[in-house]
Amino acid sequence: MTAQEDSALPTRQMEPLRFDNLLISFTTEFYRVWDTHGSRAKPAAFWRPTPAPDVLPGYFPLGDVAVADLDNINEKRVVAVVCEADAQSADLALGKALSPPDDYELIWKDSGTKSKKDGAIWRPVPPNGYVALGSVCTNDHEKPSLNAIRCVRADLVVASRVDELIWSDKGSGAKQSFSAWRITPPHAPAGEIYLAPGTFSSAGNYSKPEMGNPTYSLRVPIALEVSPQPPAPELTAEPPARLTEPAKLTHTARLPWFAVMDPSLSPLEQLRRSPGYRLERTDQYMLIGYGHNTESQKRTFRWTAPRVQRTEHLRTFAQITAIEFGRQWPGDSPAPLQFSAKLDEDFVLCGAQANEWLNARPLDVITFAAGKKSIAVYLVQSNYTLLREDGKPVTDTVSYTDGNRLHICEHSSEETDFTCTPAQMPAPAAADKPAIEPAPAADVPAATDSAP
Repeated sequence: MTAQEDSALPTRQMEPLRFDNLLISFTTEFYRVWDTHGSRAKPAAFWRPTPAPDVLPGYFPLGDVAVADLDNINEKRVVAVVCEADAQSADLALGKALSPPDDYELIWKDSGTKSKKDGAIWRPVPPNGYVALGSVCTNDHEKPSLNAIRCVRADLVVASRVDELIWSDKGSGAKQSFSAWRITPPHAPAGEIYLAPGTFSSAGNYSKPEMGNPTYSLRVPIALEVSPQPPAPELTAEPPARLTEPAKLTHTARLPWFAVMDPSLSPLEQLRRSPGYRLERTDQYMLIGYGHNTESQKRTFRWTAPRVQRTEHLRTFAQITAIEFGRQWPGDSPAPLQFSAKLDEDFVLCGAQANEWLNARPLDVITFAAGKKSIAVYLVQSNYTLLREDGKPVTDTVSYTDGNRLHICEHSSEETDFTCTPAQMPAPAAADKPAIEPAPAADVPAATDSAP
């Protein structure tokens, strides 16, 4: 995309991410609650996310943001904010997704720092069945409002870990000790994203918080739309064409902006111009061999089927988009928010034990045709394309040959009917049974009959 095309992209209002009756959106607007200016403490500031009421009505922060400098973070940082959905939970016994805290626990105040203005850090006390995802700062020594943040129902989050130190008051002269820590989510399972809220974990000392002070990240299911597979090919009296039907869209995974690296847009531009991405999969039957048995006895046919997947193509796709097939991402790629994600295994055709995307060896297919019958064998090729919200592709398509989906058709020249047999798993090499196996690395056999 050229710079001229990029500037023409419209600003789009993001559809909130949804998990049950929890809505998740994002803000880049903040209010500076307190900072260390004028005190003996190292530079730091604490900011309150302030989602614009005309853009995000009803949204609340999950906690405040701590930064180890005095710079303005407006339009430079982005954090998650949450809202209660209009519809109730699918399980009515679970209740609302959000709740205000019951109370606050004082963690630290600036007494002794000689700061020109008061400041204090508080840990929310959540109601039973809910958890707090961050701490709250005040510009005085009074407890914050119970409406300052929201706690989240426990089944909508995942326990996380404390990572890097953001800031500590060491050397400030304060009567209490304090440190603020970054929250990092664990590895997400297939089909989910774990998103750190962008808040901080607080400790009343200089040690990394342990299990007694749990932290949490948001759970975000990866929305997956599944359509019927393309119609299976049929074998008639005529030799089949290599492509029986055009590729058909069968799966669409919807990914939020922060989970995708877009070479043409910065993260904040993604939020405004392409807050959602579609990873589309199309499937197509590919003919790998056709044979006509003119004899009265059964006959063996053997073909070699090349695979379209290439390690270098997959690596390039991951380098450009940060999206991984068959494993976690973002990996080492930079990301505007702390998260972990993994695509559904059925969607990317990667089992838990093996990643066939890394196997480019051709397949050796053996079939048996009864006397006076023709036979055709097909495999399914899947193509994956990542699209921005406006429908434009982010990078080239990557493709995959599924060696586990073998489709066999038979036709008798003496009859008017035909039979087709889909085989989801390779069949053993036994009498009257087809077999599919990786071809040898060298001396690959050629087709024994006509094949495209």
